[in-house]
Amino acid sequence: MADQTTGQPARPAQAQAQAEAVIAEHYGRLVRIAYLVLPPSPGRHRRVLTAHALAQRALPRARSAALPAQRGGRRAPGGSAAATGYPEVRLRVLRAALEAGRPLRRGALPRRAQLPGLLPQVWGLRVFPRAGGAEELALDQWLATLSGPGRAAYVLRALERLPADEVRRVLAEAGAADPAGALAEAGEADSDALLDSPEFDPCVLQVRPTDLLRRRRLGRAALAAVAAAAVAGTLLALPGGGWGADGAAAPLYARNSAAEQALDPALLTRAGATDWRTGSRTDFAAWPARGGRTGDTALLRRALAVWARPGASVHVSATPGTPSGPPMGPPQLLFAGEVDEAVVVLLYDGLRVVRYAEPRTGTAVAALDFARADAATADTATAVVLSRVDGNVRYLTAPWVRSVAVRDLLEPATAPAEVHLTDGVTAPVAGPALDRSCATWNALELASAAPTRLVTDLGELIPARLTSGPPGSPHEVAGATELGRWARTACLLPAVRAHGVRSVNSWTYAEQKLPEASGTAAWVCTRAETWRGAQDRVLAEFQAPGTGPGALVARAEGGPDCGSRRPRALAGVLWKSGGGHWYVLAAGSGQFASVTVGGAVHGTAPGHRIAVPARAGAQVELSGKLSDGSRVGVIR
Repeated sequence: MADQTTGQPARPAQAQAQAEAVIAEHYGRLVRIAYLVLPPSPGRHRRVLTAHALAQRALPRARSAALPAQRGGRRAPGGSAAATGYPEVRLRVLRAALEAGRPLRRGALPRRAQLPGLLPQVWGLRVFPRAGGAEELALDQWLATLSGPGRAAYVLRALERLPADEVRRVLAEAGAADPAGALAEAGEADSDALLDSPEFDPCVLQVRPTDLLRRRRLGRAALAAVAAAAVAGTLLALPGGGWGADGAAAPLYARNSAAEQALDPALLTRAGATDWRTGSRTDFAAWPARGGRTGDTALLRRALAVWARPGASVHVSATPGTPSGPPMGPPQLLFAGEVDEAVVVLLYDGLRVVRYAEPRTGTAVAALDFARADAATADTATAVVLSRVDGNVRYLTAPWVRSVAVRDLLEPATAPAEVHLTDGVTAPVAGPALDRSCATWNALELASAAPTRLVTDLGELIPARLTSGPPGSPHEVAGATELGRWARTACLLPAVRAHGVRSVNSWTYAEQKLPEASGTAAWVCTRAETWRGAQDRVLAEFQAPGTGPGALVARAEGGPDCGSRRPRALAGVLWKSGGGHWYVLAAGSGQFASVTVGGAVHGTAPGHRIAVPARAGAQVELSGKLSDGSRVGVIR
């Protein structure tokens, strides 16, 4: 800043005093300039506080206060003595506002203007300028579309009334890369006078409280953290590092010998190549270790270490009800090798199958997937997913699987296609299509000495077994009739996807002749049982004559219907005949002695089927009487 009498640069102390006078006299205008130039993204509250902080920071430091002499340009409004240094202070505010609006660059130190201001601070309140009208809102939205230099050019031209040449000069001194482009971006708006509106005045503010409930929760959390820190400090100060002597307790987990053995790749258990032929167990414990890197000690050590303590760069997933903690002892190695673009390790600890995957190059990131596998048998321990890439799935099959074929469940008449098998690893197989069209649903046929098993991928490590038949005695899907039923049921499988499903059984519990000689419909109950033995899902389906997907008429979760503990089902549907007439149809399994319809229509029929004329949209209630005389409701 220049001395007002000589025009020479002022001494630092004098320049500081002069700058303070300018800021005090024109504080409102300087804050308004900063507010308008700042980007709107942080919100009005933060924008207001930042604008005030930038205006207050415009006071030069003592060692750098001797600024160049006064340049040309218009004086600040009011024309007072303090206005002599106004352009220099305005330039500092403008430069800081442009710097604050620039994005932070990775690896670069932030500038001072990009750091939150220490002052002013507002606690417990949200502040923002008064709301304007529709024109002010439109102008604010238009300013948000401009770049920082564009907003600065508009403010200098519209609020400061500077000519175009002066605007370009000030922008260049403020650090704008393209002053001419910024001025062109600002355009010739016809709403310059609106900048004087209270909408853009960060000194005339409204206040509102912050989120009171969230503030109370944070306060309680802070008190709890302080109390926990105090307790921890007290415990550390006690003799022995705790409440007292630990008696006969073993050392901490990190120093426990069993826990350390679980992390030693040399202690991994491995089944013999022929144990599955002679052993009493036919689950995952009988699988031999396969893959090209079963002897890679470094890889196995990484897999065990990540399992025990996954870092921030590890993506961890687990099927519902599956614990994701470390192994209780040395687990069993099932597979270690390269699969597609990853290196995969499969481990089994008696409760879970765990898949560790890392890129072929680099070990900074990894994936860890858990699937519950306790109580597995030869029927369910048939395959494990090794990788999923671009909708294709590779499986590691059980050692007793002789051949693999892929079958589209929606095309029961089409023969399955053979899948190449190498040391138990399948070629890539297209996974089930998950779009709403349900145009295809692939399943694997696994042939062995036992009947061929049918499994399908439900988005988890272990594919689900598909069966048919009554509860308590399901069997492998075989024959045109059962394949045809599954062709009409397969599109319901997304309803049980990623639910920790072990097996899905489809049971045709009733068939019913339709009114008006419309053919015979089938009533099918599909039950998806989980590995954890809870939250099994039940879906009741009405399959009218034809080949399309059946209609879902009832669903339940966690109930025993259609299972071995309650092998019965009852469901109903409002059906329209080809002649345009509506009927309430209901059917139960063979245990029902009669079925009753109540509500909008009434009727009772002996046996386990009923058809009652009705009207469109009729609301009814269904119940049935069992052969022992007890009355029960529908699946729900």
